[in-house]
Amino acid sequence: MISSIIFILLFSAGAVWVTINFLKIRRNILIGKEIDRKDNPAQRWKIMTLVALGQKKMFERPIPAILHLFLYSAFVITQIELIEIVCDGASGHHRMFRSSLGGFYTFLVSFIEVLSVLAFIGTIAFLSRRNLLKVPRLVKSELNGWPKLDANFILIGELTLITFIFMMNGADEVLFNNGWSHAEDARGSFGLAISSHLGPMLFGGMSESSLHIVERIGWWGHIVMVLGFLNYLPYSKHFHILLAFPNVYFSNLLAKGKFTNLESVTNEVKLMFDPSAVVPPPSAEPMRFGAKDVMDLSWKQLLDAYTCTECGRCTSSCPANITGKLLSPRKIMMDTRDRLTEVGKNMDANKGEFKDDGKSLLTDYIAPEELWACTSCNACVQECPVNIDPLSIIIDLRRFLVMEQSAAPTELNMMFTNIENNGAPWQFAQADRLKWKDE
Repeated sequence: MISSIIFILLFSAGAVWVTINFLKIRRNILIGKEIDRKDNPAQRWKIMTLVALGQKKMFERPIPAILHLFLYSAFVITQIELIEIVCDGASGHHRMFRSSLGGFYTFLVSFIEVLSVLAFIGTIAFLSRRNLLKVPRLVKSELNGWPKLDANFILIGELTLITFIFMMNGADEVLFNNGWSHAEDARGSFGLAISSHLGPMLFGGMSESSLHIVERIGWWGHIVMVLGFLNYLPYSKHFHILLAFPNVYFSNLLAKGKFTNLESVTNEVKLMFDPSAVVPPPSAEPMRFGAKDVMDLSWKQLLDAYTCTECGRCTSSCPANITGKLLSPRKIMMDTRDRLTEVGKNMDANKGEFKDDGKSLLTDYIAPEELWACTSCNACVQECPVNIDPLSIIIDLRRFLVMEQSAAPTELNMMFTNIENNGAPWQFAQADRLKWKDE
């Protein structure tokens, strides 16, 4: 009874805290401007099934894709066992579904154990890739400090969680074999695929009381790690575990390379060509051209920032980064998320209102040099396994530099002047452009 009360209080506290943090992140995302991504639902469901659920783009690099599949499959399937743990914790039972499901229960938990072993292998491999092999895209400068610590912390947490699972199942296996289990139906062997061998090997010589202690440590450790992990997600890049699906669903369905037009500019051009054209009346507050801060971006761009896995596939494929330029598409997304988090904390401290802090995404987080290094090739967009679009943020920030601050590079300013004066990017009038044919 006391154990159930402690569990319910712990579970409720964890659920309340994670709900509060999730709502804050939802509020932060909705700071962004409105954009319509509700068209073509059938196509969007198809893309989400292939890319988010099926991880289609991950398998363009097979080795990390297979390792990631181990962790991904274990994470999804082990939630089934978590249902039983929650029911056991609230009711005071132990393995309450075992007697009713019989052999299917043994198969299901055995399958989860096999996936857990594969996840253990994948986790060790990912730790080695980051800290021993030092794969180039995983040791870039933008990952120094917290990002590197975050990645290692979650992988070590995964190893700890798997350890608790096998402590629980292994000790339970020995308890069942000896008829000491506190489950309602403790007859016969538990017969799990891994723990039936691992349990007797590790815990076979222990007393009944010691086995119960090990099993309880494993059980409580498992649920505490799950609740801790869930509450850690909003502070971690691993939030993509939850956001990947909506982010892919709301992907940009337009052809890559097709840029959006600013409505205000489009209306002005329409009036220039046809003064009688019907255009919407201008809003009372003039729109900012492009984006200076996160509030000027769309909610989808902000969702992209929270969904970024920091895997670095975008940066490793960026021709500007490869040739030594300052630009890193991954850093663009990380900087956007960092600034958005800062804005959210500002709002928390000021009763939901943002108080100007004298900072902005542009210049304080992202330097103009990074933006102008971009070739607009869409390699980063193509490579992202969850359809994040760093290029759209780069374009909006560059629009602000050009249209609000006239801060384009000298070469572009010369081209703009030539187009304005000569109708062409070159420094001679249109009348002179065909003189070559008379030579």
